[in-house]
Amino acid sequence: MKRTTGAVAITSAAALLLSACGGESGEENADSGSTAEESAAEDDAAAEDDAAAEDDAAAEDEEAAGDEAASTEAPVRDENAELVIWADDVRAPILTEWAEQFGEEYGITTQVQVATDVRQQFKDAANVDQGPDIVVGAHDWLGEFVQNGIVEPVQMSSDTQALFTEDSLAATQFDGQIYGVPYATESLGLIRNTALAPDAPASMEELASFGNELVDAGDADQAFVTPVSNVGDAYHAYPYLSAYGGGIFGTNSDGGWDPDNVIVGSEESIQGGEKIAWMAEEGLLNVNVDSPTMESLFAEGRTPYMVAGPWAIPNVEGAEIEYAIDPIPDFEDGGETVPFLGVQMFYVASGAQNPTLAQEFVNTYVTTEEMQLALFEVGQRPPALQSALDTVSAEDEDIEAWSAAGEGASPMPNIPAMNAVWGPLGQATSDIVGGADPAERLPAAEEEIVSNIGR
Repeated sequence: MKRTTGAVAITSAAALLLSACGGESGEENADSGSTAEESAAEDDAAAEDDAAAEDDAAAEDEEAAGDEAASTEAPVRDENAELVIWADDVRAPILTEWAEQFGEEYGITTQVQVATDVRQQFKDAANVDQGPDIVVGAHDWLGEFVQNGIVEPVQMSSDTQALFTEDSLAATQFDGQIYGVPYATESLGLIRNTALAPDAPASMEELASFGNELVDAGDADQAFVTPVSNVGDAYHAYPYLSAYGGGIFGTNSDGGWDPDNVIVGSEESIQGGEKIAWMAEEGLLNVNVDSPTMESLFAEGRTPYMVAGPWAIPNVEGAEIEYAIDPIPDFEDGGETVPFLGVQMFYVASGAQNPTLAQEFVNTYVTTEEMQLALFEVGQRPPALQSALDTVSAEDEDIEAWSAAGEGASPMPNIPAMNAVWGPLGQATSDIVGGADPAERLPAAEEEIVSNIGR
């Protein structure tokens, strides 16, 4: 749907990975980028230097390592600021402008500080009363934050609540209370190479048939790609696992996720697991494909379809691939693929030194279209504020498409028990792709998850 004029060189080991017996062993992070290797030529030149030059180089390396270590340290709260916000390095510059404006309006000093590991560093600082007043992060941290007693409900009026998309607001709630102001959403969708696949497939079966026709004709190497790897990827497997009413947790009487009701081994989840097995048999899922391999195959025009999120688009644009974004196709027998919905939000710390100011900022600034649009510019994710979403959707076809792809998505469980799920469920789905029986493998994963939750 978008085209770029500049091309980038893409280095890929995808062909080797696809022919290998096993895939990557590490867990994938949707937002992670690839890292470049050090130049071999520099190493050769260094070997020819005399001892003094080698000493200098070693000293420089130690200094660089020290700088790198320092860069990962937690921020220290600015004692001279009445309102302190912690965010990552992407959002901090934008937030600084708005915090300064807020400070001028209320006659206070504000400070936006960069945290390299926002979640952990906030927890650590809050435990010693040195944390910020406001922290920016993902909605699925919420249960852990509430359990630790480090965030407070946001006092949001019903009129303000009505300004947000229904799903984004739902993701901010825990035990019936709102704990944050949402500003962006993201979910998986089908990214299609329109040169190879001009039309959106009507079903997953149609996708498999057309994709394999391209492979048989020599026009593609893979019919479809999405991350699996030999340790699995529960996030990317969830749309198929949940297609028949299965998933991870059941709900309690309040409609919230129930950690005492794990449904990974349920009949409905097993039916979804059988679809994962079918997709593997059709060549759609492959344990040798991880996120970097997937993106390389698509950017090199070697596959027509990729299920990923907005974070994959820069690589596609850089490769000058003409693309479209569609909802993940459903199955012909009625199985409806349901991806996870992720939401970014502003939390108010329970240990805020100025809780009234913190509540005022998140309720009067973060809820404005202007600020939501400014955050959109650095994140390129659909805004959570409905008016801002309407504005960017009218101007950006991608955002309109991502919004449609995420319609009906299930907010990722924000309860602490979710931490016990990722590894066992990911491995189970990888094993199913590798040939394991879903009726045996998913109940076994459920037992492991329940055991982990009980620890």
